[in-house]
Amino acid sequence: METSLVKDNPLLLPLNKEKTIYDGFITVQERDFRIRIHLPPDRQVARSRLHCCWRLKHLLRGYEHIVKQRLQQSPDLVSFILELKTVLEVGLKSFPECRSIPPPQYYSQLISEMETLGWAKLLFINTEFQTLRLKAEDSSGREHILTIKLKSKHPAEAPECSADLPIPLLITWTPQSTLDQLYNQFLLVLESLTKFWDVLDEIDSKTWILEPEKPSRSDTMRRIAVGNNVSIKVEVDPRHPEMLPECCLLGAEHAVTPLRNKLNANMHLWNPDSSVLHNLRDVLEIEFPSPATHEKSTFSVECGICYSYRLEAAIPDHVCNDPRCGQPFHQACLYEWLRALPSSRQSFNIVFGECPYCSKPITVKMAAQKS
Repeated sequence: METSLVKDNPLLLPLNKEKTIYDGFITVQERDFRIRIHLPPDRQVARSRLHCCWRLKHLLRGYEHIVKQRLQQSPDLVSFILELKTVLEVGLKSFPECRSIPPPQYYSQLISEMETLGWAKLLFINTEFQTLRLKAEDSSGREHILTIKLKSKHPAEAPECSADLPIPLLITWTPQSTLDQLYNQFLLVLESLTKFWDVLDEIDSKTWILEPEKPSRSDTMRRIAVGNNVSIKVEVDPRHPEMLPECCLLGAEHAVTPLRNKLNANMHLWNPDSSVLHNLRDVLEIEFPSPATHEKSTFSVECGICYSYRLEAAIPDHVCNDPRCGQPFHQACLYEWLRALPSSRQSFNIVFGECPYCSKPITVKMAAQKS
């Protein structure tokens, strides 16, 4: 029996010449668990005692009665070890989180690193002590949150880091790295984006933003109200925020065409030393409506079909081109309306029909399908 035991479990070996005490490891799904088995003098497996490492005890919680049953029913130690492996495999499948339980030194390492970093920066830590949220401020006083998910082999394994940023968060990590060093890298990233957020904060405070309704720090697009049913969508480059952003004018053609012509004619006037908002005013030759001069309800015009402003994430951005009408619609509402009319016709993904309000010709593309 002892020969086959050593052969099948090379990490489980007898500690005494009577071969009543076996010590070593049992391997399950490429994981090693420390185990010791004490057999009685007559080496009856049914009366043996099993001693486990704390990881193995945690994994076998709830399976104790099954282990005891297998111990009493196994004819020899080899059979019991095989039965124990089966129980462990079931346990690992049922509780996959058990695969990443950190060792005790993980917690002492974490506490030491947090004392160096400063507990005041900690906003949240989960009950497993593996997910942390740290707060940080950039030079303009904006608060940001860094989420860190530590691996069970920290600091040997790099943690997963995430934050509300417009660019990927790239962190350099080595087995010698600490949370304090990681946090300082995050501060440098925030500093590199300060100008970008300054640009958007000015736009947010001095214009009426139609989209996104509640901008996050990762949003690079703003749809700014220009007039009734006319807006401009700007996409600011986080790495070069002072440069001319991508611009898209939205609204009825008779209102948008003059603005588009000014944008193309004055593009050369863009001055990187001036603010983006100031440049947009100069290039378009307009004054943007602002909270100081206009109510937002002036621009939040309801859809002429569903009579609501927001349809899930969409706003009424499809406008009748007739200057005497200019009624806005949600793209999806207008598409469904026109498609139901016997007089409308469809070519590929475009529907041709009549405006529900003024009966002038109007077209709309098929609304994009959700994935």
